[in-house]
Amino acid sequence: MTLRDRIGAFIDTQAFRNTILGVILFNAIILGLETSQTAIEVAGPLLVTLDGVCLAIFVVEILAKLFVQRAQFFRNGWNLFDFVIVGIALVPAAQGLAVLRALRILRLLRVVSVAPSLRRVIEGLINALPGMGSVFLLMTLIFYIGAVMATKLFGAAFPDWFGTLGRSAYSLFQIMTLESWSMGIVRPVMATYTYAWLFFVPFILLTTFIVLNLVVGLVVNSMQDAHHVEADQRTDDYRDEVLARLNDIEKLLKDTPRGKSG
Repeated sequence: MTLRDRIGAFIDTQAFRNTILGVILFNAIILGLETSQTAIEVAGPLLVTLDGVCLAIFVVEILAKLFVQRAQFFRNGWNLFDFVIVGIALVPAAQGLAVLRALRILRLLRVVSVAPSLRRVIEGLINALPGMGSVFLLMTLIFYIGAVMATKLFGAAFPDWFGTLGRSAYSLFQIMTLESWSMGIVRPVMATYTYAWLFFVPFILLTTFIVLNLVVGLVVNSMQDAHHVEADQRTDDYRDEVLARLNDIEKLLKDTPRGKSG
């Protein structure tokens, strides 16, 4: 067995994966402590050293995978994600790039790869993106029409909320989320424009209770489809395993010599 094969077999073990996952979680805790001024004053140098050790482990992991997988390394989405995050962590903190180093915490997202339930959520979101794109386009049209109407109807009396197209869009977004929409915006507007509810109530019904529920429905359906695909895959794997065992038994019976009569 070559060195490449030995390293490949090692990084494919569950123990190695669990170790890397433990380092990721430990590094996440370290990065969280680095945001505390008290922790920095008490153990600042230790935190920096531990963070450097974690980063070194991540670099070794990436190099080992590159050595074993070569070009195949860049065909795996999680490998690309790790490569980018580790690369960002290695960028010097000078010249305003320190904010990029904070993105190291994103490596915590690798826990998604070891949790089947989380994988189904991500797969559901990804599969729902084409459908959500159409819904978001519809919502954009509704917001644009509503923002133009609100600016023309209420902009003169309420310039802070509806004075420009951008302010109107933001105010309508707040109304869609139902955050202080009644007492904060709609009722003050109705004090000046009595029939303003004829605009706001249909807008809320259309966006909050119809369009947003379309998004939720698309995500739920995609998650269910991903779950069904995974269940079907498990069923197919079990069937193939049973058929393989039956074939082995059949071959064994054929190869076994029949008893001779005495």
